[in-house]
Amino acid sequence: MATLIDPRAVVSPKAQLGNGVTIGPFTVVEEDVVIGDDSKIASSAYIANGARIGKNCRIHHGAVVSNAPQDLKYANEPTLFEVGDNVVIREFCTLHRGTVETGKTVLGSDCLLMAYVHIAHDCRVGNKCIFANNVTLAGHVEVGDWVTIGGLTPIHQFVHVGAHVMIGGGFRAVQDVPPYVLAGREPLRYEGINLIGLRRRGFTREQIENIEDVYRVIYSSGLMFSEAIKKIDAEFPKTAEVNLILNFLKTSSRGIIRK
Repeated sequence: MATLIDPRAVVSPKAQLGNGVTIGPFTVVEEDVVIGDDSKIASSAYIANGARIGKNCRIHHGAVVSNAPQDLKYANEPTLFEVGDNVVIREFCTLHRGTVETGKTVLGSDCLLMAYVHIAHDCRVGNKCIFANNVTLAGHVEVGDWVTIGGLTPIHQFVHVGAHVMIGGGFRAVQDVPPYVLAGREPLRYEGINLIGLRRRGFTREQIENIEDVYRVIYSSGLMFSEAIKKIDAEFPKTAEVNLILNFLKTSSRGIIRK
């Protein structure tokens, strides 16, 4: 399929556009840009230098991809914003490329960013994530696969959010949120595991029970955090789910949310 560029768009001849790419009116595509096959860019979007956009993506009106970071240390060094395949970026999202510290910001495949989402410099977002309207990620945030974040939720810089987490809308995350957790309230708290999400993704009853047992030790045993980790490490079967939680807990630098 041929590439279609609206005559009112401004597209650098040096930009690399795949087959079947569509560029809408008044959109600007700078020279150091790569857009994969069959991706569609709507009107008045800004695709800045450093954008690496995968296949079959949909970028809606007014979205900004790979603009310069809002970081005073940034000195216009060449960095990237990488977008996976099959990603939907809705109206007026602002997605900033990395700084020299990591060199890039990354958004995985099969993600949905609803309107006005902001992803700051040097973030890492996994696959199959859904961010509702006005979710805001500060710099250096890391988000695992299959994470859903409700609208109007800010995530503090350097916070890690584990895989399969769901965070309710309108809350504020200033500490790490471990994998498989349902989080809500203010300040943000552990509300149980993301049971509905795990069932929808085919987790077995045994897997879910193992996850619940781990979090009983962490949140309900009365053990100190370090003691709880030792107990889980020593007594629980080393399944993929348990290992994922343990690795997350052992590498948490901001501390995890409380019950």
